Amino acid sequence: MARIALIGGHGKIALLAEPLLVRAGHTVDAVIRNPEHSADVEAAGATPVVADVESLDADATAQLLDGYDAVVWSAGAGGGNPDRTRAVDRDAAIRTMDAAASGTARRYVMVSYFGAGADHGTPQDSSFFAYAEAKSAADAHLAQTDLDWTILRPSRLTDGPATGEISVGADQEKSEVSRADVAATIAAVIDDRATYGRTYEYNHGSTPIGSAFA
Repeated sequence: MARIALIGGHGKIALLAEPLLVRAGHTVDAVIRNPEHSADVEAAGATPVVADVESLDADATAQLLDGYDAVVWSAGAGGGNPDRTRAVDRDAAIRTMDAAASGTARRYVMVSYFGAGADHGTPQDSSFFAYAEAKSAADAHLAQTDLDWTILRPSRLTDGPATGEISVGADQEKSEVSRADVAATIAAVIDDRATYGRTYEYNHGSTPIGSAFA
């Protein structure tokens, strides 16, 4: 079983993924910026690690991730500030990839969004543009590494219940998927070698998550 650094460990998806990963036998350290969130991640079965990945340089990021088997990126700046969006969703994410590539964490799972990529199509005057650019750049960088990476691109997130079923494929219209089901996809792919080097766009659907990535 893997020792996992889950970055963005107090996010809504992360708090749902942590107990699933622990239940599967993994050890999960939740990287959080605010120490006041420690109790929440402990309640989810993870160990809090207080660190602000936005402010860490390359060396400090490498030190943070030293000794892990896998990294899950589920962090985000939250939008609203283009400079901070680029600093977190692009620059900090890329530093963690480079740290993983030069260290022990060969496995890397990125939580991105449905439609990310060079042709994301978001107009420059959209408030979403900085996020689209940042996430697309991070995804592209990850795909160029020699890590055992998987990029998850869920559609519009909801707080609905876990259904255990999704529909995978870029040939479908963007719809929605619950954060609980996204958490389940993280747990499903983390040690699935068949998902290495693959990007998955998905909505809520009718295919069980356990077989959706076959």
